[in-house]
Amino acid sequence: MDKARAAIEKDLAKQVDRGKMEQQNATEILSRIVFSDDLAAAAQADLFIESIVEDIDVKREKFAEIDAAVNSGCIIASNTSTLGITAMQSTTGRDRHGRFIGLHFFNPATVMKLVEVIPTLTTEASVTADALAFVEAIGKIPVLVHDETGFIVNRLLTPYMLDAMRCFESGLADIAGIDTAMRLGANHPMGPLSLADYIGLDVVMAMADNLYESFGHEYMKATPVLRQLVNAEELGRKSGIGFYDYSQKPPLPNPQLDKK
Repeated sequence: MDKARAAIEKDLAKQVDRGKMEQQNATEILSRIVFSDDLAAAAQADLFIESIVEDIDVKREKFAEIDAAVNSGCIIASNTSTLGITAMQSTTGRDRHGRFIGLHFFNPATVMKLVEVIPTLTTEASVTADALAFVEAIGKIPVLVHDETGFIVNRLLTPYMLDAMRCFESGLADIAGIDTAMRLGANHPMGPLSLADYIGLDVVMAMADNLYESFGHEYMKATPVLRQLVNAEELGRKSGIGFYDYSQKPPLPNPQLDKK
């Protein structure tokens, strides 16, 4: 709970410092948030959004607990980036299936406008309508997506990052060169290797594994350098090193990789 509060406080402080929010608004936002590690605190919730580790077994176990904790009218949603919504829905009671949906926010959720809305075959039409209305009410833009692994964005984005890694592995260019080319040549805000570091290399690998398991395409398969970094717990920005070394500003390419 303390970690969650600290993260939200830090994000709000950044927005205040950048002039995007008044301090009073930031204080009011924080005052409306109740932090708890007890699911019973959400017993009367109208909407419960899960956002935990991208592991189907962990999520399925947690959804069984959530189903028992919240009221019968509550809509349960998952913020998964790639996993099937139906596979998680099945762990709840059959009377809950119609009130289960995917709501995939993008990082950082306070800034990114898109939310992928993913109903299953059994999600009630009124629940989908409520989910779309909720997304619009909080100032986001919803896109309705069928329940397939990776949805739209990560089904397209993950192979793009993986192919950039294969370009690096093959010696086509170095880390900075690949990122610079895509920033300047495609007008992307950050290059694919920087983006992978930003997302978290463990998350990227999980997305790759999920996509490869679902579709079997070689271009969706995690690359050796990605697995090497994850096994070494060099996960990108959150660990301080990945494709780039973030111990300095501006970050420089990971010297252990760039010398290979």
